[in-house]
Amino acid sequence: MDRIEKMMKEFTETAGVSGAEEEVFALMKKHLGKIASIDKCGLGSFVGHLKKGRKKPRIMIAGHMDEVGLMVSHFSGSFIKFNTIGGWWAPRLLGLPVRIKTSKGCVRGVIASKSPFHMEPEERKKEIKTKELYIDVGLTGDKKPEKLGIMPGDPVVPDTPFLPLDGGKTYLAKAWDNRIGCMVVVETLKKLSRLDIPNAVYGVGTVQEEVGLRGAVTSGYHVNPDVALTVDVGIAQDIPGGPEGGMEKLGGGVSICVYDNSLIPNRKLRDLVISVADKKKIPYHFSSISVGGTDGGKLHMDRSGVPTIVFGIPTRYIHSGAGILARSDFENAVKLVVEVVKSLDEKTVRKLI
Repeated sequence: MDRIEKMMKEFTETAGVSGAEEEVFALMKKHLGKIASIDKCGLGSFVGHLKKGRKKPRIMIAGHMDEVGLMVSHFSGSFIKFNTIGGWWAPRLLGLPVRIKTSKGCVRGVIASKSPFHMEPEERKKEIKTKELYIDVGLTGDKKPEKLGIMPGDPVVPDTPFLPLDGGKTYLAKAWDNRIGCMVVVETLKKLSRLDIPNAVYGVGTVQEEVGLRGAVTSGYHVNPDVALTVDVGIAQDIPGGPEGGMEKLGGGVSICVYDNSLIPNRKLRDLVISVADKKKIPYHFSSISVGGTDGGKLHMDRSGVPTIVFGIPTRYIHSGAGILARSDFENAVKLVVEVVKSLDEKTVRKLI
């Protein structure tokens, strides 16, 4: 396992649902503490100001630290009921191994439902609903979850290991959404720290994106950027049942989002990104989605407005217990963000408005 794979394993296996991103913050600090001044916004977002560079323009590169997960709500005998954190489709939860983070350590279990062997035929045909599911941690008799240190409010994450696939060309893991964005932030700042750059660079890991883009609001106010570059996953379409002719596919290059439900990107910044990618021969494609959004949706409205664009890494099965992405798309995302930042001098940024 090389350095990048070790970092991927470290970031994806770490637990960090919305509102409980502290371990991910610590990882970003570990990787960037020597080259950036570390701060945080009042909501807990990571802010790393690259020590090298100018005072302005301020370029913010953001990826959100939180992942979709669950939260313990209450108990039903020896079983645990939960609330979903972020967008889940109920069938993806059934049978999912999970870890509950308690004050005493992690407790493992599995998400289950009433047995289909105990259902009438018509009942088996009905759609599974989240409220019908529960977590089983293997307790028997009248034992209570409290005995294991489990409390309402404890975060719960999928218990999925990082696994290289196809000889290391692709990888399976939980939480690619959006630890891959955090890793792009880390690798981009490392590369920029060795260059003479014409701006001030802030690498940001936002909190609570999955529950309303909340950390983007507070971290944007904290940094007050002149340009915002958001990095997130893209929704890969190269699967059975995917849209015919879909551009988002593993190995397809960096996604440049031209529209989502939260952001219409700055067109001058879009054109600059395209010209940089063409000049440096970095593979890319365009994405457009009618639902959902990213931190860019809040960052572009910071203060009096900020030129903003979103880069995506095509990922299969986001908002589930395990997703798959390609290493080449990660590497090309880093290359493109580095080259775009290098081009954003004060004169260029002024022309974006």
